[in-house]
Amino acid sequence: MGRVQLAEGELNYQLDGPHGAPVLVLSNSLGTDLGMWESQIPAFTEHFQVLRYDTRGHGQSLVTDGPYSIEQLGGDVLALLDALGIERAHFCGLSMGGLIGQWLGIHAGSRLHSLVVCNTAAKIGEASMWNPRIEMVLRDGAAAMAGLRDASIARWFTSDYAQAHPDQAKRITDMLAATSPNGYAANCAAVRDADFREQLGAIAVPTLVIAGSEDAVTPPSGSHYIQAHVAGAEYAEFYAAHLSNVQAGDAFSQRVLEFLLAKPSV
Repeated sequence: MGRVQLAEGELNYQLDGPHGAPVLVLSNSLGTDLGMWESQIPAFTEHFQVLRYDTRGHGQSLVTDGPYSIEQLGGDVLALLDALGIERAHFCGLSMGGLIGQWLGIHAGSRLHSLVVCNTAAKIGEASMWNPRIEMVLRDGAAAMAGLRDASIARWFTSDYAQAHPDQAKRITDMLAATSPNGYAANCAAVRDADFREQLGAIAVPTLVIAGSEDAVTPPSGSHYIQAHVAGAEYAEFYAAHLSNVQAGDAFSQRVLEFLLAKPSV
């Protein structure tokens, strides 16, 4: 674990894997922390130095006044890379992390070797969905976060997975209940306001798009849209709901590695 000082506070990160190996950055979904990638670490660290971090407003990172923007969250990633002396990295983000990845691909492609965006879309939902959630969380605080945790099991995992792996489902969804209400609401606004549909053509780095076949939050149609608008993008789909990295586990890790290891890291 480490801390990087930003202008407004500290960003929490964890760096695993062999020193000197190419760097792979992992970016968490809305309402989770860097622990959501635990299943991937054994496989990824065989080949990469893996840099995980808690997105602003999540986990042990700074919570500043909202609303946030994806540009602001992308700037945090660049500040983290700068602080650690990392010129270029591979980047893999899921859901909100996938939005951050799209922003980086559009605006800071020179810092990326390659890009993996998972269970995301160029635009996720409408203001009519996000605004009531933001209002509820700001009004009800921790109680609202606990309610979101209970509702998230059905969104994040298929019912058969949640029943077969209750401890894993609980470990992940407990992250949501532990998230700062103010941080969560500020990040909801960032997701609400992001719309990269007209900018995807600017992404020039090798890109892999991953979807979950049972994902009702960011259905495969949004992933197909990204693939169609990013030149040469690859596509993979797993039987999973929203958190495909958790539910698909080893199959997810191996597909990402297959993609990354075919890309230059120099």
